[in-house]
Amino acid sequence: MERTRRVHLLPSHFMKALPTQLSAQPTHTTMPNIWTGKGNPYTRQEVVDRLNATLKRGEPIIAAGAGTGISAKFIEKGGADLIIIYNSGRFRMSGHGSTCGLMAYGDANAVAMEIGEYEVLPVVNEIPVVCGVHATDPRRRMWHWLGRVKEMGFSGVNNFPTHTIVDGHFRQVLEETGMSVQKEFEMVGLAHRMDLFSIVYVATPEEAIEMTKQGADAVIAHVGTTVGGSIGVEKAVVSWDHTVKITQDIIDAAKSVRKDVFTLTHGGPINTPKDVEYILSKTSADGFVGASSLERMGVEESLTNLTREFKRVPFGSKS
Repeated sequence: MERTRRVHLLPSHFMKALPTQLSAQPTHTTMPNIWTGKGNPYTRQEVVDRLNATLKRGEPIIAAGAGTGISAKFIEKGGADLIIIYNSGRFRMSGHGSTCGLMAYGDANAVAMEIGEYEVLPVVNEIPVVCGVHATDPRRRMWHWLGRVKEMGFSGVNNFPTHTIVDGHFRQVLEETGMSVQKEFEMVGLAHRMDLFSIVYVATPEEAIEMTKQGADAVIAHVGTTVGGSIGVEKAVVSWDHTVKITQDIIDAAKSVRKDVFTLTHGGPINTPKDVEYILSKTSADGFVGASSLERMGVEESLTNLTREFKRVPFGSKS
């Protein structure tokens, strides 16, 4: 499908190295990617158009976290609409809890960039890939970092690690010591101005309103760490009644600002396709974002069962 897209300007020293026919810096082209003719990066509007096309076909939007190239490769083959790269994916696919991504176990921005550059972007053929951005990192000039995200070939950003899912006394400490969620709002506004698609986590209706005002294209109602599997939560989980209510409250808040914003569900008791069917039937959400529920749960179950099958192979005595 041919599309018209705007191409951002390249540095002058890079332009000198390009062939004459490319160095003219056209303002429009009919190719999705001006270098290869397909795939990432997409413009913000192109991603929006793709998601609207999904809804028009009567399908839910499914976005999936990928912490490894093999996850991304087969998530795309399964038909996902978006891939999101989180630093937590590296921990998750190393056998640790996703909450490691919120801890001081490395540079979250660098980890997401590395996964994208060396593992995911090289193997994803066509669907948009989004980069998780730790917006409150005081060491990053966010305009500069988002420029690198865009240059790498990502089509959008997500606010992870996110302080929206931190509450209580520690959240107040973060708010008062220069690591406020306000920085996540500002990052999304900056990404919007830089023509990057944004799909963002929020935990409250108030956060949904502010994110939508900043230009967020998709708002995810995050209801907590996912249940299930070997490292999912068991007791630290909200009820289904709360999940349905807070999800719809967040959707209503986002839609009160802009009717065209996409709204999605994530976390808590929403783990299986049946769970997603239930939450979509009880709310007006457009789809689901799965990380642990897709790549971790898929690996845990399939590897366990496949290994058991190998162990059941008949093996008579060789003596």
